[in-house]
Amino acid sequence: MHCSSVPEMTKTNPSFPNSFPSLYKILALETISSLKSNSFTFFASLATNTIFIISIMISNFINMKVKALVLFSGGLDSLLAAKILLEQNIQVVGLVFKSYFFDEKQAKKFVRQLKIPLKIINFGKEHLEIVKNPKYGYGKGINPCIDCRLLMLKKAKELMQKENFNFVATGEVLGERPFSQNKKALELIEKESSLKGYLLRPLSAKLLPKTIPEEKGWVKREKLFEIKGRRRKKQIDLAKKFGLEYPQPSGGCILTDLIFSKKLKELLEMKKDIGKNDVELLKVGKHFWFDGIKVVLGRNEKENKKIEKLSKKKDVLIKPKFPGPTALIRVYKGKVSKNLIRKVKKLIKDYSKKAKLRSKFEVIFV
Repeated sequence: MHCSSVPEMTKTNPSFPNSFPSLYKILALETISSLKSNSFTFFASLATNTIFIISIMISNFINMKVKALVLFSGGLDSLLAAKILLEQNIQVVGLVFKSYFFDEKQAKKFVRQLKIPLKIINFGKEHLEIVKNPKYGYGKGINPCIDCRLLMLKKAKELMQKENFNFVATGEVLGERPFSQNKKALELIEKESSLKGYLLRPLSAKLLPKTIPEEKGWVKREKLFEIKGRRRKKQIDLAKKFGLEYPQPSGGCILTDLIFSKKLKELLEMKKDIGKNDVELLKVGKHFWFDGIKVVLGRNEKENKKIEKLSKKKDVLIKPKFPGPTALIRVYKGKVSKNLIRKVKKLIKDYSKKAKLRSKFEVIFV
């Protein structure tokens, strides 16, 4: 290819070919608008008037930013992790999980102020299975935090690879949770999730080994933090500095609630093969066991309606014809007897302020 109008070049010229518009036509590049950018560096080796080699090194294709997938829990830490990366001009997409034991509502509410996309993954069935049989055990309640985190991060890695994210980030803080956020647990989670080197924890990064995003210069380590422990002052100060509205600290996951945990443990001891409906029933009413049979009483009109809605085939509903709790009978072992129905009617009376001596009931076999 002869190119008499091209000046001889012996080294890289960062303005090339922007400073030589005639090249666009000669090289058939004039239709590719993205090439008219200093993010492209052309190396040309020219001899006489003949081009032997033209190689194009694209350092930032079509001005693409570094992309980070940030896990959101709905708490302050994950909100800050995302904001820290946004401050470094990194493209951030949020990822939140919903389960039978927690939802995405708070994450959706607080992520709006960052004006970033939020992906939602429902992993309820898979999550329930690890609650039943966690590899790494439970926290204080029936919360398998390490197994749960691993499941989330494995799914995050799949999404990272599928949608070409550069790395994954979380709001984890070293030492904030003694069971799942000690140094050993953080190392285990990173290794077992197959994200080794690609899992960044911006709030505690300076206390942890350098990650690949830091080594490659995608993230500036000096702009990350060294927060540790359970005190929240540094996070709150940081939120104020960034002008962020933030949620009050809360467990978020109902598996950390000791009362709920007790109910779930009792149920799993009775029957392992439970589903979403069984879990939802644990969240309402007063609960009683009669051998292998569960009885749930509504505590108010709203719960009475919820209990009716959750009733399914083979359940028995007992509704008083006076102001009082609706009862749901669910058999896990054994069968419903007339004697049990009498006991449940008495129970309803005991929890009714206006029960009469000869009260009437409606018994419904679902």
